[in-house]
Amino acid sequence: MTSLHADEAFLDHYQFTHDPFAARVPGFKFFPAQRKPVLGQLHHLARYSQLLLVVTGPEGSGKTLLRQALVASTNKQAVHNVVVSAQGAADPATLMRHIAQGLNTQQTDRSSLLAQVGQLSLTGQEVYLLIDDAEELSDAALDELLVLAQGNPEGRPHVFLFADTDLISRVDALSNAEESFHIIELQPYSEDETREYLAVRLEGAAQGIELLSEEQVELIHDRSGGWPGEINRVARDVLIEAMAARRGAVKSAGLPFKLPKKHLLALGVVAIGVAAALLMQGRSETTDAPAPAQAQLPMGAAPQPEAAPAAPIVAEQSADGRPPIEFAGSNQPLPLPLVGQSQPVIRQPLAQAAGETDGEANVELPESVPTAPVSVPPTASQNVPAPTPAPVPQVAAPAAAPKPVEQPKPAQQPKPAEQPKPVAQSAPAAKPAATAQAPAASAGASGNSWYAGQNKSHYTLQVLGTSTEAGARAFVSQNGAQYRYFKKMHQGKPLFVITYGSFASRDAAQAAVKSLPAKVQAGKPWPKTFASVTQEMSN
Repeated sequence: MTSLHADEAFLDHYQFTHDPFAARVPGFKFFPAQRKPVLGQLHHLARYSQLLLVVTGPEGSGKTLLRQALVASTNKQAVHNVVVSAQGAADPATLMRHIAQGLNTQQTDRSSLLAQVGQLSLTGQEVYLLIDDAEELSDAALDELLVLAQGNPEGRPHVFLFADTDLISRVDALSNAEESFHIIELQPYSEDETREYLAVRLEGAAQGIELLSEEQVELIHDRSGGWPGEINRVARDVLIEAMAARRGAVKSAGLPFKLPKKHLLALGVVAIGVAAALLMQGRSETTDAPAPAQAQLPMGAAPQPEAAPAAPIVAEQSADGRPPIEFAGSNQPLPLPLVGQSQPVIRQPLAQAAGETDGEANVELPESVPTAPVSVPPTASQNVPAPTPAPVPQVAAPAAAPKPVEQPKPAQQPKPAEQPKPVAQSAPAAKPAATAQAPAASAGASGNSWYAGQNKSHYTLQVLGTSTEAGARAFVSQNGAQYRYFKKMHQGKPLFVITYGSFASRDAAQAAVKSLPAKVQAGKPWPKTFASVTQEMSN
């Protein structure tokens, strides 16, 4: 799938009017409460400070958004803003040419630019020179800006540099340890500010924050660190993962109807082969079924058709899983193939192997023990018929062969009746398992009841999550009674979340993080309300 098709699928799946997490969205406005004091500080320093101002933060921290807010919040009659991107003006000559264009002058030398700044100050306008992506500037270009920021008697512009944190060391080296610049470091968004930021982004694309679950919002905040650029990237990845999971479930449900034609053809061939095998098996079983009409009686028994027991003999033997007895067309009958001798030799070992003895009628045998008769080819040399736990049927004695009928006596088998002990010993094994599960169940229930009894507006610290309850219980037992855990479902699997304490406010919970052990602080615990915990447990 190409990138264009992937973007179209993403927009169609969530019914977005545009990509809500694109880097540049027209009309997007979001300025959190924590950035308003920074904006006021910039205006204050521009009015009363003579130093160059450096606004730093990692990539995607919102420096460009702050620069836009600074320009938008200035009085256009009192401030003349000159905005230059260092990505296309890294060298001094190009940089000075862009500044000259912003000041509406043809001269690009330093003295001419300062003279133009002085002319604007005479008309009551101060000059704000804002350099975006300033980390791209060369050292020579940075040195020119330091000189411009100092100014001369004719005029002095207010220079703002918006750059990554690695620019600080470069500016410090060029200033020769003199106090020539002031640093303002941006801070990441809090979890609530991340939620508000996501809501504004989604509402601009005709959706709402309800598109994301509480767990997804927490995941986006944790992965992004609270920086706006990373929030955009992580939020888009989370939504794409959810879309792929839903589409994968739909495709797996309709897989037999959406396979390629060659795969369907192969499956059809396999199905035909299986059906043919089953059909041949059914025909073979039909051939082996009792067919009294095909049995040929001995020539000597022909004058007595009413007393001939050939048909009943064949029917009884077929019910026991043996093939019907056929006689050759000669004048002399063939001997029966071990009809009476096979049962005394085979039945007793099979009964012992299957655990079927007298007195064990109610004992459930393992599934591996065969319980259905299996057909055996009617060869006289094979003495082992198919195992069958069913009792031996009484065979009616024919007139021509009385001896084989008198042999079923060993089917009673009194001796193997003493072997139910291995089966009986398996029953008590279920009791320790049930007993072992009782403490775990009670511990989980008591933890959930503790959370349900807390004030929903109070806060607790979420420490970590684990997929096993044993791991959560071991962590709690090692670190103290202030740690508790609850169970919730995450992506269809159980997740055991460990929390610490109960606090009346978010500030109190945040302050308690510093008192936790170093290994717990390494997991970056964050506060959350008991209302959200209760909702996660109910979900």
